[in-house]
Amino acid sequence: MDQFCTGQSKNKTPLAVYVVALGIFTLVTSEFVVAGLMPEMARGLDVSVPTIGYLITAFAAAMAVGGPLLTVAVMRVPPRTALLLLIGVFLAGNLLAATAPNYGVMLAARVITGTAAQAFFGVGITICVRVTRPELRGRAIAAALNGLMLGTLLGLPFATFVGGQLGWRAAFWAISALAVIAGVAVRLWVPALEREVSSARAEADAFRSPRLWLAFSTSTLIIGATFAAFSYLNPILTGLSGFAESSVPLLLVAYGAATLVGNIVVGRLADRHTIGVQIVGLALNLGFLAGFALLAELPVAAVLCMLGIGLVGVTMNPAMVVRVHRASNAGSLVNSIHSSFITLGIIISSSAGAVLLSAHGLRAPLWLGAGLAALGLLTLLPDLTRRPAEAARPVPDPSVGLLDGLRDR
Repeated sequence: MDQFCTGQSKNKTPLAVYVVALGIFTLVTSEFVVAGLMPEMARGLDVSVPTIGYLITAFAAAMAVGGPLLTVAVMRVPPRTALLLLIGVFLAGNLLAATAPNYGVMLAARVITGTAAQAFFGVGITICVRVTRPELRGRAIAAALNGLMLGTLLGLPFATFVGGQLGWRAAFWAISALAVIAGVAVRLWVPALEREVSSARAEADAFRSPRLWLAFSTSTLIIGATFAAFSYLNPILTGLSGFAESSVPLLLVAYGAATLVGNIVVGRLADRHTIGVQIVGLALNLGFLAGFALLAELPVAAVLCMLGIGLVGVTMNPAMVVRVHRASNAGSLVNSIHSSFITLGIIISSSAGAVLLSAHGLRAPLWLGAGLAALGLLTLLPDLTRRPAEAARPVPDPSVGLLDGLRDR
């Protein structure tokens, strides 16, 4: 059996959860680093800025497609070993990026790092569930996902600063150093757990559940609604709200701080009020997005709506994860596929937002986000008809039925 909260009070989050958060922080910093260094990378690789933008798309596509495939590949080994292997692949991709002689090599490096990042997320969340007491799992997932919030709040500015001062390659060297630290932390503080005995085919049976696909669709729409706005905050704040470009980084830091606060709050409510949290979050996000679209030319109102989106947007992640687990299981493959649907929301909203922005102006992405939030509310209706006891049943323990004797060495 898995050991809950090894060496800690039963009411505290296990140290392994924070190690997973460190890993997620490193992955997210790598994912967003290109966005902060586009001009420098374009000059260094002798391509246009839009061409550099495709590196972001490549990373996201690799996460959505390659991540689940790599997750299947590492299911044959114990979880701690899997995390170390995935960090090794991620490190290799970042080292390749730091030394890339041309755009083609850089593109390959982004595919490698994106694939490893997605698989790490799937395995890491499963470990968080397995080492945490059932009544604290929502809080543990939130703690791990703080790595995502901090990656946006601190990781991106840090990597952008390093790249701006020392050259864009230095940013990838810095991320590589973070990956090494995360690997050492995994080896020291993530406990040896038995591997998941289920095969990829057995895990795939979970995907026959209509409830699971409904939960996936909700997650896609929650994140899509949020990123419809987030992807274009810079031009909206400068073009409509009248802020100077120099003010945007500070506003984004405030946005990141709002996501951190929201994630902590949602994490404490996700276990007991999984559906209620998502209903309230989507309803508020719908209001903030519509308010932003209507009041974007008023600076104070625009900032308040932006902060509101930060509080109730990506911060729904803990509740989203708990809902997915209750609809199926907490296995690595389910977590990885779920993350792919989240990534799909980012891809759809950012690409559709670009088309609508070109055709209808800067408010259009905000209205797109409001529409996606409304659709997200509709996907929650079937769960409202379920008995409260059924909707709030505990997250299935992925350690049940594991083979004895298969432990990390």
